Amino acid sequence: MARNRLKDAAVKIGSAAGKVDATAHRAALKAAKAAHVAKQELNDLSKQVDALKKQLSKSTKRLRSALK
Repeated sequence: MARNRLKDAAVKIGSAAGKVDATAHRAALKAAKAAHVAKQELNDLSKQVDALKKQLSKSTKRLRSALK
């Protein structure tokens, strides 16, 4: 009788541990995906900033030559 209770308790503990592990794994995957998306957005913004810098440099050159 005591063995059955211990076995049942062990099964419940193992089941709970498995559920926690699965939940943690899903959360880690979600975090990794969010980080990947954020990295892509940051790269896109960086490219846009570089393009704006280039455009500003060209405009500055044109303005300086026009003011001469």
